[in-house]
Amino acid sequence: MKKKSVKKTQAKKRVFLVDDHPAMRQGLQQLIDHEPDLQVCGQAGDAPAALEGIQKMKPDVAIVDLTLKDASGLDLVKDLKVRCPLLPVLILSMHNEAVYAERSIRAGAHGYIMKEATTEKIIEAIRRVLAGDVYLSADVSSQVLKKMAGGGKSETGSIDSLSDRELEVFRLLGQGFTTRDISGRLNLSIKTVESYREHIKIKLCLDNAAKLVQAAVEWVQSRQV
Repeated sequence: MKKKSVKKTQAKKRVFLVDDHPAMRQGLQQLIDHEPDLQVCGQAGDAPAALEGIQKMKPDVAIVDLTLKDASGLDLVKDLKVRCPLLPVLILSMHNEAVYAERSIRAGAHGYIMKEATTEKIIEAIRRVLAGDVYLSADVSSQVLKKMAGGGKSETGSIDSLSDRELEVFRLLGQGFTTRDISGRLNLSIKTVESYREHIKIKLCLDNAAKLVQAAVEWVQSRQV
C-alpha cells in the first residue's frame, strides 16, 4: 500500500511592528500579511510595549520607527540588542536615511529603509534582513563605506559629530520644541537637556542659544524630517 505524500508548507516568518501611528501599523500589517512567507505576530506604539511584546511573541524580525511616544527608536534598538541579541531589526522611518542609517546600524539595527519607499522595496528589505544581510540603499551604502575608508572621523562643526541623543535634541529644537517640551518627550531632566544644548553649541561652533535654534530649524527644513 503506497503512502500518501504530504506536502510540507514552510512556516511564515513572524514580524513585530513598532510605530506610534496606528494607521501606519495597520497599513504595514495588511502589506506584510499579504505575502506568502510573512505574517505580523504583534505590534506596539511605544518602547515599553514593544519590549514586552517582543519578548513574549519572540518574532523573527522587528520593524521599528525612529520616532516613538516618549522615547527614541534608537534607544529601543539598543535595548533590543541587549535583551534579544539574535533578533534582526529593520528601521522603517520618515527620517532622512543619509543622517540616521549609519547611527541605526551602530545602535544594532540590521537595515534602514524610508517610509516613502515602494511596497516592493519594503518587502525586499524585510526579507534581506531576515536572511542575515544588512539592508541600506545603494547611495547610503556607498557613503558609509567611504566614511569607513576615511577612518570614520567626524569633522568639527558637522552634524555627524553629535551623539545620538544630541542629534535627537537638535532635531526637536528644529521642530519648535522648547527645553521643557524636550525634557518631557525624552524623559530627561531640564538640566540634562540644557547640558545637551551646550554640548551641541560647542560641537557645531555656535555662539549662543539663538544661533543654535536657527541652525536646528534650518537643518530640519533642509532634511524635511
